[in-house]
Amino acid sequence: MKNFLYAILIVLCLAGVSYSVQSLAASPHGTLQPAALPQVNAQGILTCASNDGRRNVCLADTRAGVQLVNQRSSSPCVFGQTWGYDARGIWVDRGCRADFQVKGTWGGWDQGYNVYCASDDGGRQRCPTDTRGGVQMVRQRSSSPCIYMQTWGWDKHGIWVDRGCRADFQIGSTGGGWRPGGPGWQPSKNVITCSSNNGSRVSCPANTSGGVRLIRQRSDSDCIYNRTWGYDRRSVWVDRGCRADFEVGGY
Repeated sequence: MKNFLYAILIVLCLAGVSYSVQSLAASPHGTLQPAALPQVNAQGILTCASNDGRRNVCLADTRAGVQLVNQRSSSPCVFGQTWGYDARGIWVDRGCRADFQVKGTWGGWDQGYNVYCASDDGGRQRCPTDTRGGVQMVRQRSSSPCIYMQTWGWDKHGIWVDRGCRADFQIGSTGGGWRPGGPGWQPSKNVITCSSNNGSRVSCPANTSGGVRLIRQRSDSDCIYNRTWGYDRRSVWVDRGCRADFEVGGY
């Protein structure tokens, strides 16, 4: 019996030694190496995929934050539900497959400014703003998914949201460093500043027949179209602490 037990122990030890030798041989320096980080391109973009429908973690330096920039899957990528990140890296689940921007690898993440746009009634809502420098969603606020070109998007007139999507969007963040007031930016001559400095509604006379869009928010209080700012035939109005620059027609 003892000889049998000794034989088992010898076999287990030999197997362990063989595994260790193989592991060490796999390392060019003869030491065990940690798993390599996924390939991040020059723009700080990393692709992470839940190809089998299960949760997958892609190791990454997430200390400065992460943003989804391009969904590749037909399955929705919804922050906090089918994708997110923690100290280890980015995780995806239930078929989400997307490109993510790791903020720490992109010099100067906050090159634009943020606009809040909400589909509160479940219908399509348009938020007039200057989109010449591009738009990226930076924070989803709704439980309803905000999916690019399905429940949110943008064109030359502004941002649109639909089917309950509510989110913060960064303006001027994809145009090579372009931002309102930055190098290369030339506003039209029809820019006015309107301020609700005391928290109450203020009207700023303007010819709004050609439309109005928000160019730059100057306040900490959110400037939300049809809620804390808007316009009528004679003026632009702001409320509840919104202070911003508005372009009146001519765009």
